[in-house]
Amino acid sequence: MVTSPHSSASPVASPPQPRIVAALSGGVDSSTVAALLQEQGYAVEGVTLWLMRGKGQCCTEGLVDAAAVCEQLGIPHHVVDSRELFQANIVDYLVAGYAEGITPLPCSQCNKTVKFGPLLAYAREKLGISQIATGHYARVRLDTESGRYQLLRAVDRQKDQSYFLYDLSQDHLAHSLFPLGEYTKAQTRQLAARYGLITADKPESQDLCLIETYGSMRSFLDQYLGQRPGEIVDTRGRVLGSHEGIHHYTVGQRKGLGIASAHPLYVVRIDAAMNRVVVGEREEATQAEAWVRQVNWVSIPAPTEPLAVEVQVRYRTPPVPAMVIPESPERVKLQFAEPQFGVTPGQAAVWYHGDLLLGGGILERPSS
Repeated sequence: MVTSPHSSASPVASPPQPRIVAALSGGVDSSTVAALLQEQGYAVEGVTLWLMRGKGQCCTEGLVDAAAVCEQLGIPHHVVDSRELFQANIVDYLVAGYAEGITPLPCSQCNKTVKFGPLLAYAREKLGISQIATGHYARVRLDTESGRYQLLRAVDRQKDQSYFLYDLSQDHLAHSLFPLGEYTKAQTRQLAARYGLITADKPESQDLCLIETYGSMRSFLDQYLGQRPGEIVDTRGRVLGSHEGIHHYTVGQRKGLGIASAHPLYVVRIDAAMNRVVVGEREEATQAEAWVRQVNWVSIPAPTEPLAVEVQVRYRTPPVPAMVIPESPERVKLQFAEPQFGVTPGQAAVWYHGDLLLGGGILERPSS
């Protein structure tokens, strides 16, 4: 029925736009997410976490670019001062780990304790918004049979960042969108150009934010730990050289040892109690099994029986077949189908079934 201009019938109100927070770092990925969601009909509000002072995408440069993108899109922009949180949960965490002779993984820790949890809390409590979106390359789906939210690899396997998201909770996943999970990086660049975003041609950050700020991880750690000279020894205890601090080394490292040898030598383990770096041949830096603590089961409930998986023990290493043998829901043993090189305490072990991320945790230091 067509209503006449003089009809008393009220016009039909348009449904309200769904509201969402876009986490903006000032890079091309998060900028494209904001524009893409706006195009899809969302009422987008940008939020940038201020993590530290200095250069880099998460610092001054990122704040400026994020604000400019919001102005360009005509959306509100909020800056949350998260510097104390970042210092306590990431900087102090890293320094303590390296001092103990392990190599902590900051990104998954940051995602859980600094980004997703606090960002969701801010969105809910300050803005009255229950959904957030980030520029991570990963995918989430709801398994309607179990009612569980599942985390999957991104379509672009070269950019897949699910490894760094293994520690997110069901609440995080239920209220997070990863729009770029269905796109390749090249397609993201094309979208950014189509939207005319000022970040469309911005170079991609290749390093940790701490490295961007301090120049290198060594420089960052030296700011806190200084130089602590000690011995470099082989697996028999023979002194081969000296070092300026165990925090300059990581298991599996070959370059930069500063010692002469007829055969290539690798860091086998780091003995913090003796302030020693132990080196050996490649075979001595391999292991057939590893223990994993602080396990988070993501896409499935914690199993009670051994589980065949494909596991990654570093972000850039390919997944390898292994068995996950549960000791408890929070601690498991990994048995590799073939011995693995450079399994590094403090890094994350993350296991998959195809594209489905099942769970993950922190690699423990071997007992001997």
